[in-house]
Amino acid sequence: MAAFNTITNIPQALLDTLQTLDFTTMTAIQEKAINPILENKDILAQSKTGSGKTLAFGLPCIMRTDTNNYRPQSIIITPTRELADQIATQLRKVASYKANLKILTLYGGVPLRAQADSLAKGAHILIGTPGRIQDHLAKETLTLESIKTLILDEADRMLDMGFYDEIVKIASNMPRAKQTLLFSATFPEKIEKLSIALLKQPLTIKVDTIQETTKIDEILYETTDKFKTLSALIGSYKPESLLIFCNTKAEVISLTDRLYKQGHSVIDLHGDLDQRERNESVIVFSNGSKRIMVATDVASRGLDIKDISLVINHDLPFDAEVYTHRIGRTGRADAVGIALSLFSPKDSDKCAYILQKAKKAEPKELRVDAKFKMVSDYDTLCLNGGKKTKLRKGDILGTLCKEIGIDNHYIGKIDITDTKSYIALHHTVIDKVFKALKKVKIKKKKYIAWILD
Repeated sequence: MAAFNTITNIPQALLDTLQTLDFTTMTAIQEKAINPILENKDILAQSKTGSGKTLAFGLPCIMRTDTNNYRPQSIIITPTRELADQIATQLRKVASYKANLKILTLYGGVPLRAQADSLAKGAHILIGTPGRIQDHLAKETLTLESIKTLILDEADRMLDMGFYDEIVKIASNMPRAKQTLLFSATFPEKIEKLSIALLKQPLTIKVDTIQETTKIDEILYETTDKFKTLSALIGSYKPESLLIFCNTKAEVISLTDRLYKQGHSVIDLHGDLDQRERNESVIVFSNGSKRIMVATDVASRGLDIKDISLVINHDLPFDAEVYTHRIGRTGRADAVGIALSLFSPKDSDKCAYILQKAKKAEPKELRVDAKFKMVSDYDTLCLNGGKKTKLRKGDILGTLCKEIGIDNHYIGKIDITDTKSYIALHHTVIDKVFKALKKVKIKKKKYIAWILD
């Protein structure tokens, strides 16, 4: 693969930033898309989740942003809040080399007024969901006549959610001369229709379109008692982290409760949670405080968590594309993953597409350790301060190690959002830190701390 220094006119400061972030060589989609995007070509790209497409469209946006002009220059439309946050997090890291570049997210679950206030102060790159972007357009808190680049990420998912008309309407509020980049994991007829409506003589790019079967071991288990078999799979495979998919919110809540009562560290993720709860579910799963996440398909796209060792389809998805995206949560980057699916005899027709690629196994052949529980050694401590109070990871680490006397070995992942900070701490030290922070200040300021359930 080519190095990033082969990108046309890439500044050295950006190369240094990429090096710091461990981005050394481009992925296939980045190598094929970045220079044509910088040449202002419209792009129609097919690339699976995890292929590096965020940097493929994000890097040119950042490079071309005029930070002296505080009107929106690029807008990225995504199907979910989670994906919008994921993209914003990565682009902010990359954009750190460029002073005063402002990236703003627009999605539901956050007060419209707060977003409107941020928009009034100006932003360069907008990332949001179709519904909330339309809300701002309707209330005239957002204008898009200065947009130079429109990016549609996971466009097939947005069309599956019924956003075709909204996307076309949002695009109609932008200059006709804008550049449009459409990224999709699949190319159904609806994508072709959308590309005809929005793109001008696009360059079509197809890479990483098929999940590598050698990287994900797919196994199918027939059962008349899903929970019993699920428990057996956990006790047999003993994964470090486990993502379980259900088709309904009710099933997610029920299954989470049953696993919790069995003694597992488990969290749920579904559409009835508010934005703070959804963010915290992802954080405690990704930092290892919870070792099992039970989710609806809200998590099958845009969930960027490394090292998920096992995915289980407790309920079979309704179609093959959803199945592909679900199992794609494991075996990311260079890792090898395992995807297991449960089905009852009455589901035989529904799982025909899986049987073509997955091997069938018998639950009775599992060697089960009935005493095994997925319990975490870590809990998560939350502080009522984040980026807006200028709190940084180094500040927190310094306070914990030097002021409170915690060995770095007992400190796990630290996540900082705009208003809160989340610290994974070994259960043997979390109470000590919690009590100490009632007296100890961080950067001469006292923060309120609490332990997440």
